[in-house]
Parts: sequence; C-alpha cells; structure tokens
Amino acid sequence: MAVDFSLDLRALIERAKGKAELVATKTVLAVGTSLVMKSPVGDPSLWKSKPPKEYVGGHFRANWQYGFNVPLSGQIDDIDVSGQETINNIGNQLNTSGTGGVHFIVNNLPYAVALEYGHSTQAPEGIVGVTTVEFEDYVNQAVAESQ
Repeated sequence: MAVDFSLDLRALIERAKGKAELVATKTVLAVGTSLVMKSPVGDPSLWKSKPPKEYVGGHFRANWQYGFNVPLSGQIDDIDVSGQETINNIGNQLNTSGTGGVHFIVNNLPYAVALEYGHSTQAPEGIVGVTTVEFEDYVNQAVAESQ
C-alpha cells in the first residue's frame, strides 16, 4: 500500500528557512507515528468470529517498516501492542538515513488493504488515508518546532 505525500517543496523550504532537513525528519517521524498509532490492535471482544486460542494483538502495528529510497518488502514476526517499539525503530532508521531521498513507510501484511478500507471498527476510516489528510498539519508542526 503506497500513498503519495507531496507538498510544494519551494513553499516548504521558504517556511523552513534553511532547516529543511530537520523539518523533513520531523515530518517523516510524525507520519510514521500517525500510521502506527492509528493502526488497530486486535480486540477479540469486537470480532464476529472467535480468535485463535493464543491470539495476541499488535502484529499489524509492529509491521510498519521504514525504508530509505527503497520500500521494504516482507513481514515482521513481532508484536507491538503499544506501538512505541515500532515508532522507535522508524526514528532510529530515519536518523541514520539522511533526508535527501524518498522515505517509505510500508505495511506488507496481506490484510493491510482491508484495514485501510474499514474492516476494523477501531479504524473505520482507515489509517493511511487519514494520515494523508493530516500530512500538511505534520509539516506545519515540524516547521514550527524547527524555528
């Protein structure tokens, strides 16, 4: 699942006043945080069918992966109910990647599309689409924090 988060870069650079790299880093982290925290954590009490006996929610949250210039493929076997470990991973990888390229945050689980289109009562409006709508707010916040 990929979505284009684009903005008029000239206007961004003007507003950032030479701090474009810091603004880019803060924005990418804010987008990653949004994706992770908007991701539902399975709550079997809300399901129509019975979950597997050893079911633990948080697998979808743990599968948000950051890639620089290349979207990552594959899946992660981890569980991250709070989302904090996944957000920390995105931040750590972002800090080592630089900003002069394309940043990807992907979730390759097969049910990601279903969750995006309302399969979960915890995220009835989706995850990526909502974050896309909020993208300019994340940029503006990053600019404000960087001044």
